[in-house]
This record gives sequence, structure tokens and C-alpha cells, in this order.
Amino acid sequence: MVLGFSEGWCGRMAERHRTALAFALLSVGYLVYLLVGAGIFSAIELPYEEQLRRELSDARRDFLDENACVSGARLDELLALALEASNYGVSVLGNRSTEPDNWGFVSALFFASTVLTTTGYGHTVPLSDEGKAFCVVYSIVGIPATLLFLSAVVQRVMVLVTRRPVSYLHRRWGMPRARLAAIHAACLAAFTTVFLLFIPAAIFVVVEKDWSFLESLYFCFISLSTIGLGDYVPGENNKDGNHAHGQLYRLAITVYLLLGLVCVLVVVETCCELPQLRSIKHQFYWETTKELDSETTTIIDSDHLSQEAATDNAVPSIPSVMEQAANIRRHGNNNKSLATTPYMPALNSANLSGYLS
Repeated sequence: MVLGFSEGWCGRMAERHRTALAFALLSVGYLVYLLVGAGIFSAIELPYEEQLRRELSDARRDFLDENACVSGARLDELLALALEASNYGVSVLGNRSTEPDNWGFVSALFFASTVLTTTGYGHTVPLSDEGKAFCVVYSIVGIPATLLFLSAVVQRVMVLVTRRPVSYLHRRWGMPRARLAAIHAACLAAFTTVFLLFIPAAIFVVVEKDWSFLESLYFCFISLSTIGLGDYVPGENNKDGNHAHGQLYRLAITVYLLLGLVCVLVVVETCCELPQLRSIKHQFYWETTKELDSETTTIIDSDHLSQEAATDNAVPSIPSVMEQAANIRRHGNNNKSLATTPYMPALNSANLSGYLS
């Protein structure tokens, strides 16, 4: 008896705190995923880092052996200065007369786009204190404005590429809306993958002579996902230190990143609106949040259905008594159709009960 009471009590507690338990499992799973990822990255990259350190040490030793007139301390000073300049986007390699300026207008436009979209490659950074201060103020205002702009653009694009097509196909084919939305999201994701990842990666392979297809694909994904590691930047990784296409090339990259980010956000928003994903998300919400979100979703769905029904089955409205009287005074008694049209009140629940009684 005690065992049965204990099991029933535990079952009731688990049901009452089901969302809290689900959230705890989600947190533990995310932490495990984070730790596993760190372990895998460390196991893969650490041997390459140690090999690179050995190669760099051997190259430094060989250089000093071949150039006895150069001291190790002076060489280290030169390398430190070169690395510091490289961190600010200034390279000692290449021909300075043909190398584009990092702070020309188009280059600055590319930098501003990476700042406002939080991509932040890190290949170019402000050099002066005034530039650093302006970057802080510019980002404080610009990042929320960018989020507002992108959300407005995505909302408008969603109506055209997601909601209207799904509603149209649902009415025409009679397929369940959830299944149709899942098929549409899969097709949209595949289309975006091909035209924003694979095709641009193939173009970068041709334009960037030092990039392989995997490196180009890696750059496209890192950029459009706003990770922006900065290890690959178009026009910055050439051995000669310059790029033949100059400022026009960076302008094209800026347009690609902005348009690609909008398309990626549309795909993400389309997937988030899937009923299957919404049901999964609700498992981790507070109960009050779940109820409010469910009620909001029901209201929105009912509003969409009512708008579609009003569009498809539009019923002409019946003029009121005042409107009929105004029309009679305006047109006179010669208009028999207006004069003889009886007034038909709307049938609400009170009127209906009165008629039935």
C-alpha cells in the first residue's frame, strides 16, 4: 500500500513538473553536446597545432643559421611587429601599390556590414581610439536596427514564399497543412542550400585561386550563419597579398552576405513555424507560457481561416435602415428597389431565441 502510494505520488509530481524535467534534460543534453564537441575539436586540431609549432620553430632556426648577421632578438621584434600589424588587417606581404586599402569606402562598407550583422571576421579592426569608440556607439544603435530591419524583411518575404503558397496548396490539393508545411520547408531548405552554399562555393573556387571547394563551402556556411571566424576572407588569403578584382569584388561579397542572411532567416523562420517543431518546443516551456502560446497560435490560425473564408466566400452586406433611408432621400421614390428592400437585422443569439420562441 505504501509502495503504491509512493508510486502514485511520484507519478503526480512528475506530471506536474513535466516541463521542468524536460528543460533539465535539455540543459544536460546541451552541456554534454558542448563537452563532446570540445573533445572532438581538441583531438582533431591539437596534433596540427603541434606540427605547425615545430615547423615554425624549424623555419626560424634555419633562417638564423643561414643569416648569421641577423640576431634572434631582432628577428623576434620584426615578427612581433608584423603579427601585430596583421591583427589590424595590415599585411607586410604583397605589393603595396596594388593592394587595396582596408579603410577605403567599399572596404569600410564591408566592415560595417560584418559589424551590424554580428558576423565579425576580425580581419579588419579599428586602428584608432576614435574608431574604436565610434564602433561601440555605431553597434549599439545599428545592431538593434539591423535586427528590426531583418525581422521586417523576413516577415514580408515569409508571406510571399511560405504562408501564401502553403495556404494555396492546402486549399487546392486538400493536403494536411502540417504535412504540406513540412514538405515546403524541406524544399525551401534544399533550394537555399544549393543556391547560397554550393553554387557560391563553386564561384569562389574559380575566383579565389588558393581555395578548395571545401574551403569555399566552409566560408559560405561560416559567413551566412554569422559565425565569422575570419580565417577565410575573400581577397585576403592570396599569397601575393592583393586581389585582381579590387573594390567591386568586396561590394559583391557584401550584397551576397546581406541577401544570403535574409534567405537563411526565412528558412529558419519557416522551420520554426512547423507544427511538429512547435510541439517539441512546447515541451520545454513554462506551463503558463505554453498556454499563452497555444492560445495565441489558435487565435492566429482562426484569424487566418476567417480571412481565407471571407476572401473565398464573400457575402454582400445588407444595408442598415439609416443607409436605406439616406439612399431613398438621395434618389427619391423612383428607386423602387431601394424603397421596397426590407430591413434584415443580423441574427445573433438573442434574436434567434426570440424568433424560435
